[in-house]
Amino acid sequence: QVQLAESGGGLVQAGGSLRLSCAASETTVSISAMGWYRRAPGKQRDFVARIISGGSTVYADSVKGRFTISRDKNTVYLQMNGLTPEDTGVYYCTARWGTDWGQGTQVTVSS
Repeated sequence: QVQLAESGGGLVQAGGSLRLSCAASETTVSISAMGWYRRAPGKQRDFVARIISGGSTVYADSVKGRFTISRDKNTVYLQMNGLTPEDTGVYYCTARWGTDWGQGTQVTVSS
């Protein structure tokens, strides 16, 4: 099991930026895929972004051009720019195609 710990959430005004971090218990290149999901209030958990072991990335249409997923040895990041109130939610880090999940970090964007 891969242990994951998210950090970096908080309160930001619309148009602002945040960078989320997900610390993994293994080196990220050894993990087949890592990604981010989010759960908006009252909604299901939705895909945000993914990075696979070869470095390829995939994004949800709603965040393309605003969010960037990246990684270093033991951490995956989600740089979020141009935030809107619709980006509010709990952001979860996941590994191995949804096998492992972190506890989540709250992101709140005020208008």
